[in-house]
Amino acid sequence: MKLIKLHKKTDKRNYQHLILKIGRILELGRTKAIYAVNTILVNTYWEIGKQIVEYEQRVGENVGYGSKLFERIAFDLKNRYGKGFSRSNVIYMRIFYLKYQKSQTLSDQLTWSHYVELLEIDEDLERNFYEKECISEKWSKGIS
Repeated sequence: MKLIKLHKKTDKRNYQHLILKIGRILELGRTKAIYAVNTILVNTYWEIGKQIVEYEQRVGENVGYGSKLFERIAFDLKNRYGKGFSRSNVIYMRIFYLKYQKSQTLSDQLTWSHYVELLEIDEDLERNFYEKECISEKWSKGIS
């Protein structure tokens, strides 16, 4: 690639300004893309949890944590779709749906890692408090 020389000082300054503006646009676009992917991932995991719960209700199976159902789901999904489907992650997806049955309550400002941490909190009010704290204090949990 041939380097184009800029002769006037103002041309150089204007050009540098152009590169800075383009850089800001790229950085903003990348950040928006990361948040969009995160939102889709969180909603996808919520939908998977919903499917598992509805399956349990249809077959009348009371699934405990010792159930082979989670292992089987994890095994089959991992074989078909790759990583992200450990037994524990499948269990978290189920719990995620149970604790957030209204998908409108999901925040696009929280990552899946945030939600996994929040799922450890049993009390709804306490969990809600920490959700708000995560957002307002910008507690980092895996968006990069």
